[in-house]
Amino acid sequence: VQLQASGGGLVQAGGSLRLSCAASGRTFNLYTRAWFRQAPGKEREFVAGISSSSGIIPYADSVKGRFTISRDKSTVYLQMNSLRPEDTAVYFCAADYRRKVGSAWSTSNGYDYWGQGTQVTVSS
Repeated sequence: VQLQASGGGLVQAGGSLRLSCAASGRTFNLYTRAWFRQAPGKEREFVAGISSSSGIIPYADSVKGRFTISRDKSTVYLQMNSLRPEDTAVYFCAADYRRKVGSAWSTSNGYDYWGQGTQVTVSS
């Protein structure tokens, strides 16, 4: 499985961006898709996830009400609204064949496949 992330850029606070993550290869039964982010000097953190049926959609508290994750076939999107300077980070998409329960969604080493990352910079 290969993941290709795109859509990052520079935006002013309060603005919006939409990230995309296209999967290729053996995408059948790729149950779990997610977005993580990593700011300079900080650990990688979970942003949002989505199950294959879109029935389970967990979000980090810091982005609830502002970010929306969705999926269409093999592509996953992250719509980011009301962006803040603290959202500045490299955003990574991740995928796994295994189902996630509870805190497993936010455990980065539980994902087998990662995209290359896309930079999001929010200016104040």
